[in-house]
Amino acid sequence: MSEAVGTPQQRERATTIYEKGAPGRRAFVAPALDVPQVDGLIPRALRRAEPPKLPEATEPEIVRHYVNLSKRNFDLDSGFYPLGSCTMKHNPRLHERVAALPGHARLHPLQDPRRAQGALELMFELQQALAEIAGLPHVSLQPSAGSHGELAGVLLTRAYHADRGEQRTKVLTPDSAHGTNPATVTMAGYEVVKVELDADGGVDLDDLRDKTDDQVACLMLTNPSTLGLFEPNIEEIAAIVHGAGATLYYDGANLNAIMGYSRPGDMGFDIVHFNLHKTFTQPHGGGGPGAGPIAVSDRIEPFLPRPQVVRRAPTNGGPPTFELDEDRPKSIGKLRGFQGNYGVFVRTYAYIRSLGAEGLQDVSEVAVLNANYLLARLRERVGDRLPLAFGERCMHEFVLTGAPLKKELGVRTLDLAKRLLDHGMHPPTVYFPLVVDEALLIEPTETETRETLDAFVDAIAAIVAEAQTDPQMARNAPYTTPVRRLDEAGAAKRPRVREIL
Repeated sequence: MSEAVGTPQQRERATTIYEKGAPGRRAFVAPALDVPQVDGLIPRALRRAEPPKLPEATEPEIVRHYVNLSKRNFDLDSGFYPLGSCTMKHNPRLHERVAALPGHARLHPLQDPRRAQGALELMFELQQALAEIAGLPHVSLQPSAGSHGELAGVLLTRAYHADRGEQRTKVLTPDSAHGTNPATVTMAGYEVVKVELDADGGVDLDDLRDKTDDQVACLMLTNPSTLGLFEPNIEEIAAIVHGAGATLYYDGANLNAIMGYSRPGDMGFDIVHFNLHKTFTQPHGGGGPGAGPIAVSDRIEPFLPRPQVVRRAPTNGGPPTFELDEDRPKSIGKLRGFQGNYGVFVRTYAYIRSLGAEGLQDVSEVAVLNANYLLARLRERVGDRLPLAFGERCMHEFVLTGAPLKKELGVRTLDLAKRLLDHGMHPPTVYFPLVVDEALLIEPTETETRETLDAFVDAIAAIVAEAQTDPQMARNAPYTTPVRRLDEAGAAKRPRVREIL
């Protein structure tokens, strides 16, 4: 255990809010209740028999408790966060201010649409912008996250086939699919069928042809893939899938790599989900809020969730109006109680409008440039111990394999990741994609400077060099974090919600 663990600050951080304070302490004392109490207003069965057992603490105790808790986590504002496949990039603070404007932040979800025309107009224009980016004409903003958008896409596929009188049973996912794809397929009641990869990391066309029959409802594909590779055979893949009557679904987690250069709709995709909290501006992580809108082709449009935000033509010389269209007889229904996480829409709309078409293209260009620069530097410094798993270059992310490092020095990818925390950087994704042994999936994003990327390379090189003389340093890392290495498998089975020093 590191020396810092025994300090007063560490002990302060290890104490729960229920263990602080003392009976009678208050941060705020409310004035006496001056509202007449109506007996029976709250049914007796719902009234408490005794007061709730809440902490009693002063305001300084409360503030220190939560500030100390906040310092225990690593965040993007503290340092580099190259988490592959998640696009953890900086979000402009200006957009936070825009989302916090009273007209946005205080808008009630049950407000009459006639009195929320500005919000509906923003949502409609966001739909139009996302449709253009995806190359598909119809958008629903309802899904709350990428995985929710995935579920919506597969449910749309089910509704499309059911409307044609077909009962298909299988959904294809490639070996490099995001982990949520198979889970989504199962939730939607389909059977997951894995499609193999070829030697270059792309979809194996022969295996795809063999498995694409009249029972296949859909192929779910990420392009670029989680290997950081653009699928060169995408047109042929689309022809195979559509030839069997199935739909082609685009997992939009990696859209950050292609905006302004290619569009999923032009590749042949029928359904696309966006991760607004990855590709566009929205604080990412901590469970949300996020947003996962979906864009679809004409043949899928009748089944979109209801209500849809629509624009009505002007009447009597007035401006156009915006409404929530509930009249959708073939719709899969509502995916949530309201129209989505509106604050995310505001941030995304501000991001798209502030950058414009050329700016969005620059985002992708710099994301790909940064990734290839970082890959070249790592190859130069540690390429013998951490070689590239597939290909020669990459899109916005790439996957290294730590198999040589493990074989030659006995240091696993997990050890390297834990040691990187001591260098003040969040580790990249480890052990994903599953098709790469000792995988290290790295995405630098477009918002990081060259100096930051160079510092990351220096840290990785230092860890590898250290492992050659003292591999135990990495095996026992981290040393500078609030807690040391955890039993992650055991924690999932037997969680301990309070730290024991």
